[in-house]
Amino acid sequence: MLHEPASTGGKDPAAAYKSRLGVWMFVLYCLFYVSFVAVNLASPTSMENIVFAGLNLATVYGFGLIVVALVQALIYDRMCWREEARLAKSADEEVA
Repeated sequence: MLHEPASTGGKDPAAAYKSRLGVWMFVLYCLFYVSFVAVNLASPTSMENIVFAGLNLATVYGFGLIVVALVQALIYDRMCWREEARLAKSADEEVA
C-alpha cells in the first residue's frame, strides 16, 4: 500500500459553487430544524398527537429531519457532480 496524498490535483474550480450551495442547503435545513424546536417550545403537548400510521408528531418530525438531511445530501452530491462536469467540459474546450 502506497502512502501518498489522496489527491495530487490543484485548486478545485467548483469550490465557490459548492460552498455557496452548501451554505444555502444548511440554512434551509436549519429553518426546518428551528421549526421543530419552536413547536416543542410553543406547544410540547402537540408532539403527542398521532399524525401518521399510529406515530406521534415528534416521531414523524424526527424521521422527517433525517430523511430531509439524506435527500439534501444526495441533491448536493448530484449538483456538485454536474458543476464539476460542466467546468471540466469548458476547460477541455478552452484547451482544444
